Amino acid sequence: MSLRFAGYAAVFDRVDRGGDVIRAGAFDVSAPVPLLWHHRGAPVGVVERVVPDSRGLRVIGRIDDPALAGMVRGGGVSGLSIGYRVRAGVRTGAAVRELTALDLIEVSLVAQPMQPLARVHAISG
Repeated sequence: MSLRFAGYAAVFDRVDRGGDVIRAGAFDVSAPVPLLWHHRGAPVGVVERVVPDSRGLRVIGRIDDPALAGMVRGGGVSGLSIGYRVRAGVRTGAAVRELTALDLIEVSLVAQPMQPLARVHAISG
């Protein structure tokens, strides 16, 4: 049984736990991206839509893995994260890197996202 979800895989202008801050307009989302579990392995579903908006990188996807769908449905997993390649970025302080151009490689469901605000916010199915 699959589960559809919507959420933000990245949030603009907020420093993450690793010291990166993604700026609006940074993403090149020209190709489909896989939906993974913790950034590895075979896809666990499909990212149906990826759209940068004023808040961040909004995604809509479908989880096909029954066990993972159950964890998301039950609230045990709600984190989202992204894999990306940096095309342009600059250090703006000792601990902060400002990212202004990125290639999106994948979206992952995770237990603890690097960006605490990157979360699933709606589910159906």
